[in-house]
Amino acid sequence: MGLTMGPPLVPGGVLAVDAGNSKTDVALVAADGRVLGAARGGGFQPPVVGVEPAVGELAAIVRRAAADAGFTLGPDGADGGRPLAAYTSACLANADLPVEEQQLEAAVHARGWALTTRVANDTFAILRAGVDEPRGVAVVCGAGINCVGMLPDGRTARFPAIGKISGDWGGGSGLADEALWYAARAEDGRGEHTELARTLPAHFGLGSMYALIEALHLGALEPERKYELTPVLFATSDAGDPVARSILARQADEITALAVVALSRLGLLDEEADVVLGGGVMSARNPYLMDVLAERLTARAPKARTRVVTAPPVLGAALLGLDQLAAPPEAHAALRAHYA
Repeated sequence: MGLTMGPPLVPGGVLAVDAGNSKTDVALVAADGRVLGAARGGGFQPPVVGVEPAVGELAAIVRRAAADAGFTLGPDGADGGRPLAAYTSACLANADLPVEEQQLEAAVHARGWALTTRVANDTFAILRAGVDEPRGVAVVCGAGINCVGMLPDGRTARFPAIGKISGDWGGGSGLADEALWYAARAEDGRGEHTELARTLPAHFGLGSMYALIEALHLGALEPERKYELTPVLFATSDAGDPVARSILARQADEITALAVVALSRLGLLDEEADVVLGGGVMSARNPYLMDVLAERLTARAPKARTRVVTAPPVLGAALLGLDQLAAPPEAHAALRAHYA
């Protein structure tokens, strides 16, 4: 366990962590918004390796960020056991339920990196990175789909977002599965014609859906390569394929449903509020998907302002920390300028 004796090395500062499934970013931020040190490492997957090993891997990245700032982080804290910062703001993948946040928060705080520690789902980092104040809703479509909302008074809206059992649909994995489903049925006659039956296998140099199904089933293609099919779905939609467009229209409906429910829970549905869109599916800005989404959101949440976030999520984690420390607006502006 790390020690938290004595003042932090960065008085009033924030140790910001954005840990996704595939990569982790850590930044040590001063109270005035200056980024003193930063480091990047691999993904954060406690369901795969366990909580303590996952936090141990995170510790190695924190150590490198501290070194980048000129501090030595040892097994019992930094420089004789003093914490690095006043506040750790850790936005972590796989912190989907409050009980998981609490478990991870205890494990992170035990490292002694800061006087106070707060763990939240990584979607909150994306939301905060995309809004000027902690107010609004974010819908993230990466490999999966998730939605959170927040207000300046600390109230939040969220969903379990752990897959089909929690009612989720879509994201890169869901879109690829749906495209494969329609393409398979089109080829064998059970479903309507779609160019997906040609474009999906062609992406892998295969001549039929049967060949693609066989390759995925027998392991000739790694399961992760299925994610490559989402851009193929986009391209097939761009060419005007009705089935491909119906899949994207359903994704727009799902994003709208999440955003509207979150806005409603926070009392923002009838007010001007930001709906931040993040993740690889949204950053692709597919024209048909974005047009249908704008139409659906306008109909159900006419005062919502949509924006695709381009800033790195670690910015959001750091801003959440500065919010908690009541840092002045100038600090927030300096931090945003660093990541601009």
